[in-house]
Amino acid sequence: MYKARDPRRTTKDECNRRSSFVVGHSLVMKTPFGKECKFYYSDYFRGKETAECRLLANNPETEKWFPALCQTCPAPDILLANQCPHLHLYARVAKTLFGLSKKVEVEGFCEQTFTEVAAPRVGCGHCQTVPREFYDP
Repeated sequence: MYKARDPRRTTKDECNRRSSFVVGHSLVMKTPFGKECKFYYSDYFRGKETAECRLLANNPETEKWFPALCQTCPAPDILLANQCPHLHLYARVAKTLFGLSKKVEVEGFCEQTFTEVAAPRVGCGHCQTVPREFYDP
């Protein structure tokens, strides 16, 4: 007799094989270099090989993306350090010294204060205000 598996229960092996999970309303996937990034997307189902950076896809003026750029991309570290919902990131592929290699440059913009964020890892400084009761007297 066939017993249907409960879809809510997963085994340890299934959890280890997964390369993506849902946080809030966005899908977070692991890049080829092991970082978790909500902008990276890959699909290898039934022989279809699709991989893209959706952060760079939003910028039509940038150069073409390739998976090696994920190794030095600062976006996953910025997302890990700053969880502000008002921070929007914009990226482009830039050439390094003498144009020998390429890297990803990321800029931030605060939607609440309508200002450009100088250090996206830290934030704009207005959104993360601490209530007065937590200050030392």
